[in-house]
Amino acid sequence: MYYVYSLKCKYGYYVGCTDNIKDRLERHQNGYVPATVNRLPVELDFYFAINDKHKAFAFEKYLKSGSGRAFTKKHFV
Repeated sequence: MYYVYSLKCKYGYYVGCTDNIKDRLERHQNGYVPATVNRLPVELDFYFAINDKHKAFAFEKYLKSGSGRAFTKKHFV
């Protein structure tokens, strides 16, 4: 399984994709991810589990786009 996830950060949100959600979340929370180290604390907002790696990364890319951010705000914020 691949997980597309959103973290609520000190400053906004972060969207990522991983095959190990528990480990990745711990790495974010402990400051080992450069993209979120200056935005701590972070907490898991939501995630989607997807079987296909390519679909998961395509969905992550969509959520980072303008229409994907609008979708997230409309349905999850």
